[in-house]
Amino acid sequence: MAHKKGGSTTKKNRDSISKRLGVKIYGGEKAACGNIIVRQKGNKFHPGLGTKQGNDYTIFAVESGRVEFRTKLGKNIINVIKI
Repeated sequence: MAHKKGGSTTKKNRDSISKRLGVKIYGGEKAACGNIIVRQKGNKFHPGLGTKQGNDYTIFAVESGRVEFRTKLGKNIINVIKI
């Protein structure tokens, strides 16, 4: 008898898990040393004063202060200003 055994999953039933990218601390908010400010793929935002960039383009604070977003020469730059 020609029967199909439907024991496997469907082809359309796959989805990748989300990576939780985006801005974590917004402009004007306080950031402690080591806090992640932006998680991103590629350089949408660039590190400025008081920040550094990780290997996966994550920008984090190196000193405590207030987060500030600026645009300089067409680039979005993130600074952490000491209070």
